[in-house]
Amino acid sequence: MLRLYEEPNGKRSRHLPYRRAAKTFMDWQIRRGLLGSPEGGSPGSPWWRAVNERLLRDGWEARGLTTGRAGSATSPSVAATVTFIRRPSARNWYRAHNLSIVSAYLEHTDLAQAESRTERFFMNLVLVRVLYTHALVSFPRLALGRLAPLAPLLGDPRLGMTGVFLSLPRILPNRYPLGDNVETYVNNEHNFGRIIDRGVIAPRLSCLYSWSAELLEEPGLKGLLTAGVPTYAWSSHDAAPWQSPPSPLVHAVRRWLPPPRWHRDDAAAALCGCAQPGYGGR
Repeated sequence: MLRLYEEPNGKRSRHLPYRRAAKTFMDWQIRRGLLGSPEGGSPGSPWWRAVNERLLRDGWEARGLTTGRAGSATSPSVAATVTFIRRPSARNWYRAHNLSIVSAYLEHTDLAQAESRTERFFMNLVLVRVLYTHALVSFPRLALGRLAPLAPLLGDPRLGMTGVFLSLPRILPNRYPLGDNVETYVNNEHNFGRIIDRGVIAPRLSCLYSWSAELLEEPGLKGLLTAGVPTYAWSSHDAAPWQSPPSPLVHAVRRWLPPPRWHRDDAAAALCGCAQPGYGGR
C-alpha cells in the first residue's frame, strides 16, 4: 500500500502525503489481527481481507495504467484512482478511496454476514466515518454546518486529524475476533468519538448516504441506511446501538451544530436527496 504512493523512478512523489490516512487505517487493522493469513495460527477476517484486497488491486491496476501498461480501467473505482494519480487532490483521493471501499462492501456482503454482531456494527461505523470524512472535504456545509470553513482542514488526508476518524483504537481492543456484546464497546467510546458519532454525524446520516451515493455513482449505497440505522449486514430492527438516548453533551452539540436547513430549490440539497423546507432542523 505504501509503495502505491511512491514514484516508480525514485523521485519524490506529489502523492506521498496522501498515504498518511491510508497508513493509519492499515496499521490499525494489522494490530487487530484482521489481515492475518487464513492458514496461520491466528487467522484474520475474510471480510476485512477482501475489502483491503479490492483497495490494493484497484490501486495497482490504476498505477499500471498510468505508467504505460496497455488497457483501460476495469471498474469505476479504478478509473477514479487513475484520476487521483494524474491530478492528486484531497477530493480526488477520497473519491478514489471511498469508491473502492464502497464497491468492496457491496461485493462482499456474504462474508460480512458471517462475522459477529460486534464486528458488523463496527463495519458500519467505519463506513459512516469514511463517508463523513469525504464530506468534510467535498461537502463542508453538510459535514459541519456553521463551522464549514474548518471542515476541509479537518478532513485533509495529508494531515494527522484524519486518523481520528479512520481508526477506532480507543474503542476496540487489539484483537480479533471480538466478543458479541456490542453495547459494552459502545459504552466504552471516549467522549470525543461519542460527540462526533452521535452529536455531529447521526443527524446527518440520511443526507450523507444519499449525497455519497450520488457523488460516487453507486446507488447501492442508499440501501445501506434504513430509518437512520446503518444496515450493512445489519437489521434495521436492531436499532438500539445506533439510537441510544443522547447525553446532555451530545444533545447540546446537536442544538449548537445542527445540519444545514435546506431549501427545496437548494442545488446541494437536491444532490443529496434532502430537498425539503427546513430539513435537518432538530
